[in-house]
Amino acid sequence: MGTVLGYLRPHGVRVACGVTVKFTAALLELVLPLLLEHIVDVSVPARDLTAIWFCGGIMAALAFGAAFCNITANRMAAWVSMEVTRKLRGDLYNRTQRLSCTQMDRFSTSSLVSRLTNDTYNVHQMFDKVQRGGIRAPMLVLGGLVLTFLLEPALAAVQLAVSLLTFLTIWQVTRRGIPHYAAAQEAGDTVVRIIRENASGVRVVKALACQGRERQRFGEASEAARRAEETAGCVMAAANPLTDLLLNTGLVLVVLVGALRVNAGQMPPGQIVAFLSYFTLIQTATLGIAKVFIRISKGAASARRIEEILLEPADQPLRPSEAASEAELGMDGVSFSYLGVERDLADVTFSLGRGETLGVLGPTGSGKSTLAALLMRLYDAGEGVVWLGGRDVNAVPREERRFGVVFQNEALLNDSVYENISFLRNIPREDVIAAAKTAQAWDFIQALPEGLDSRLDIRGANLSGGQRQRLLAARALAGRPAVLVMDNADSALDYATAAALRAAIRRDCPGVTLVVISERVASLRRADRILVLEDGRVTAQGTHEELLEHCARYRHIAELQRGVLL
Repeated sequence: MGTVLGYLRPHGVRVACGVTVKFTAALLELVLPLLLEHIVDVSVPARDLTAIWFCGGIMAALAFGAAFCNITANRMAAWVSMEVTRKLRGDLYNRTQRLSCTQMDRFSTSSLVSRLTNDTYNVHQMFDKVQRGGIRAPMLVLGGLVLTFLLEPALAAVQLAVSLLTFLTIWQVTRRGIPHYAAAQEAGDTVVRIIRENASGVRVVKALACQGRERQRFGEASEAARRAEETAGCVMAAANPLTDLLLNTGLVLVVLVGALRVNAGQMPPGQIVAFLSYFTLIQTATLGIAKVFIRISKGAASARRIEEILLEPADQPLRPSEAASEAELGMDGVSFSYLGVERDLADVTFSLGRGETLGVLGPTGSGKSTLAALLMRLYDAGEGVVWLGGRDVNAVPREERRFGVVFQNEALLNDSVYENISFLRNIPREDVIAAAKTAQAWDFIQALPEGLDSRLDIRGANLSGGQRQRLLAARALAGRPAVLVMDNADSALDYATAAALRAAIRRDCPGVTLVVISERVASLRRADRILVLEDGRVTAQGTHEELLEHCARYRHIAELQRGVLL
């Protein structure tokens, strides 16, 4: 909570001004019952119409002044809350961008989305309500109690007892409510995750006629979130009724005791009118405090979730190393496990020279994409050394890791073709065109209504699978990478287009070190070194000809794809 509260410090002057204005408004409101008492006890019995109008005019002026001060302070509070939330959300987003893949896996994407949206909103509401009601309401309660003690201690004691019971009730309810709100937010993360999965996989859901199952899955998650919210709501719902009961009981006692004292001649009738006014102020302010505490309950739970990200220690720091290798890219005894239980890669060793091509072949789940992720240092190897540019990749600054990568399924922006290839890097249009030509994408781009300026639908829905893959290849090539990783980047391409793409990359990017992951032997046959992976282990490596001669599995795959090779 302290980290999030620290975002208020730059706005301390404005917050202080808002507090001063709110304090002024509270003072003006507290004076009104005293003037009302004077009218009832002094001006009315004396039939002094001039004094009545004069006091009434002052009361009207004070009321308008209090309203003006409250509006001004509320606007200042709204501005501070928005600015604080904007900065907080920006820092949270930047920190999220710097999380390692291991950290992203641990938090989950849906939870990060929820923290960036729902949690920052709850924190915004907390800051806003605290500045508005969290300052004015306590001032009215304390000021009202002080003035009532000065007027009539006996009645003030009743008000004080009711106020203390009310504060104790609110505190107990809030203390029990915060854990329930945290559980409700976690249940909300699950709902967000299911919505994201359905939105991204809507075509698969429709194609497999799984709408009913997905509706059921969403319904179950939504019901769990509803129950969690209901539990939190039931706990917090007790705050207002209990405070109403206590305050109304106190109001009855004030009226009863005051009437008895007026009847006995121990206090003037104007004082009981003033007491009722103060009691109304205190009642309204106390209920406001209850609402503020509810906002604090939600905001505190959200602030803790946000702080988990902000205070997450930086992962994958640079680790100075004097180790050197002649390999431009390679691994030496590398092992890795996602969950730390079973190895996903085990004792992988290979080396590749600058400008050479590495091919990776293996069945689904054999560790091909994991190997590529370790080369790019998306994850850190558990054992062994990953080489990049002749150095341990852990010692290579991020800005020096000039990778281009083409995944099988990668996000396309709801933007122009140019922006999808440039990917917000401000790459010159001529370089974008050159990359598109190398990626075999220029012909279909020219055929689009506005060429490079044509706008793509969300996730590139207005393109075919092959067109999307060629755009992704153009995006990777446009940055002129030193190492190009292609992970099943030709799976949606016909064989002729895939062959033309490979030939164009070799022709236009002669100095690029290439890593090709594919299920097609035809895509790997010209590689300088091919790794055959099975169950996370390299069972064979060599050139295409060497593997055909010495690796039975590679030879079997090649024979199955014989028609492709001929």
